[in-house]
Amino acid sequence: MLTQAPRGTRDVLPTESYRWQFIEDRMRKAAALAGYREVRTPVFEHTELFARGVGDTTDIVQKEMYTFQDKGNRSITLKPEGTAGAVRSFLESNLYADPLPCKMYYLDAPIFRYEAPQSGRLREHHQFGLECFGAPGATADAELILLAFRLLKELGIRNLSVNINSIGCPECRPKYHAALKEYLAGRVDRLCEDCKNRFERNPLRVLDCKKPGCQQEVKDAPSMLDMLCDDCRAHFEELKACLDGAGIPYQVNPRIVRGLDYYTRTVFELITETPAGNLTVCGGGRYDHLVSQLGGPDLPAVGFGMGLERVLMLMDAEGIQIPRPDLYEVFVTYMGENRGRAFRLVESLRNAGIAADMDHCGRSLKAQFKYANKTGAPFSATIGEEEAANGTVKLKNMNTKEEKTVPVAEAAETVRKMREEAE
Repeated sequence: MLTQAPRGTRDVLPTESYRWQFIEDRMRKAAALAGYREVRTPVFEHTELFARGVGDTTDIVQKEMYTFQDKGNRSITLKPEGTAGAVRSFLESNLYADPLPCKMYYLDAPIFRYEAPQSGRLREHHQFGLECFGAPGATADAELILLAFRLLKELGIRNLSVNINSIGCPECRPKYHAALKEYLAGRVDRLCEDCKNRFERNPLRVLDCKKPGCQQEVKDAPSMLDMLCDDCRAHFEELKACLDGAGIPYQVNPRIVRGLDYYTRTVFELITETPAGNLTVCGGGRYDHLVSQLGGPDLPAVGFGMGLERVLMLMDAEGIQIPRPDLYEVFVTYMGENRGRAFRLVESLRNAGIAADMDHCGRSLKAQFKYANKTGAPFSATIGEEEAANGTVKLKNMNTKEEKTVPVAEAAETVRKMREEAE
């Protein structure tokens, strides 16, 4: 057990971390292009933050949180989602006093949920999330949807579509709750045990159940879209107009409610078709009352979360090859007692901004070259007895086999020229 990762977790090995760095770089650039700046929040928070923010009727709070008592007898929870922590940070740092909107993103943020591990979703997974505070207009919602859509398209994800819905606000939702409860009243006995509990506490959550029996029972349920107040309807129409203008393929899906209680008005999912069926790769929506619910001012907000593991899984399924960077540009080899000279050459190359390494294991020159080939270094630099005596180094293009012997002081500049010639 000591050498086995806990169930639902996995290592990102040195041989594959470049894949994560590739998509992380694209995500940072996409966020920066729209004016979002990075926030980094703690891995754990006070449990009450999630109970109040996420909602005590959600599966996350009821079943999936990693919660423990710390040595001060405080209830602490590993983050099961990213938004609540971002809101807490926004409030604690008084960012609402700055010019709004406040746009922030988090990346490679570990998220913990105790659930059965599945493809693209582990007990510890990582999210890219964006949060926008203080922007009431549907243009902010559309901005996030378009950002996520463009990002995924640029990464090569095909067959993408957007599902949107409006779940109203505290003004119009009570009327819908009443209509939904009336519809479900004669079907409660046929719902799963979880949905029987949801029926009384939050009937909207019944629509989110993934069990086939419950999905069958709600297929003819009334739609929230038919009961929106004028403000919510106008907001939803503005969102659709923005998406229409951008030419984004979307459909209105009245069954999308998302699994968190804080959502209001817009909810959305980015879906991709796979051989195993549709897969949600990004989801989010508007949470106009969460900031005030957690003790802050009455500020609107909207955001989304995107799982990094799921993005990489989809890229693999599409056969998208992420370019593997060279580990080194130059591998330094040496003969005899010239290890010290090789070490100094490596340092001079690194000081010049050239990735370089050498043999630290006492291999023969032949074995050093064999290892250099395995590293994929496009150039080698050899210091033999003759080179040591003359203060020179023999540079070799490992692909073309071209060789040049130059003074050690000129090694870095010569490597740059050889690289330019090879390109």
